[in-house]
Amino acid sequence: MELREKEQQMKRDLDPALSTAADDRANAPIVRFRNVTKRYGALTVLDGLDLDIAPHEKVAIIGPSGSGKSTLLRVLMTLDPLSDGIIEVDGEPLTHEMQGGKLVPASARHVRQVRSKIGMVFQSFNLFPHMTALANTIEAPMRVLGLSKKEATERGRELLSMVGLAEKCNHYPSQLSGGQQQRVAIARALAMRPKIMLFDEVTSALDPELCGEVLNVIRKLGDEHSLTMLMVTHQMGFAKEFADRVCFFSQGKIIEQAPPQQFFSAPQHERTRQFLRAVTEAL
Repeated sequence: MELREKEQQMKRDLDPALSTAADDRANAPIVRFRNVTKRYGALTVLDGLDLDIAPHEKVAIIGPSGSGKSTLLRVLMTLDPLSDGIIEVDGEPLTHEMQGGKLVPASARHVRQVRSKIGMVFQSFNLFPHMTALANTIEAPMRVLGLSKKEATERGRELLSMVGLAEKCNHYPSQLSGGQQQRVAIARALAMRPKIMLFDEVTSALDPELCGEVLNVIRKLGDEHSLTMLMVTHQMGFAKEFADRVCFFSQGKIIEQAPPQQFFSAPQHERTRQFLRAVTEAL
């Protein structure tokens, strides 16, 4: 092993470009939106969007209703097709693939393979009502990843424990509070071992106490796991505390983006200032 490491070091010394290329790959965006446009008939919801997300970055996406925030997550999850543009995930095009040196619409297999790196938690919990918390968590790893029931169950119990539900494995959704159901949904998404986690208004259906439960779980994920996280939220305090960057959307475009301290203390765009004033007055 030592000899092999020396040989590899010699190669790097002889060709520094190898090290540079490796560094470039490590620092490349894990998600890249390039001229992404989404239309519903005459309505343009995302308008030529360009956005890079760095590996392990936590990005809060805020803005008024109808500004394109949730649509951004939905096109990344391939729940809605693009009208134009390209999305890349971990260096690969998501809805396109290379054939004969050209980008063409991707096969369903290619989309599934790239999308497997992404997990999403929705505003509505979307749990199977006839399955226990554990069964909800292990279903996809067995069906999609091909894990054995034993492997999936071990992973599911570990994740439910991580979100504070070790004692609720055999409870059905109807036996759980809204906050508990949302934590099961988070565990279910994590069971697929994604590199990227998307959260779409995950606390909007919860009362303040239950909202705190879920936000604490997301905090823990951010602190203890090397996940890239995109979070659409109306929780300005949480965005300020949790995010590495805040992106403000309006009419399908990013109007302003900055680290949270700068964003909330000295917003540069008048539309951003209007939005933050309105949010503050509503509290």
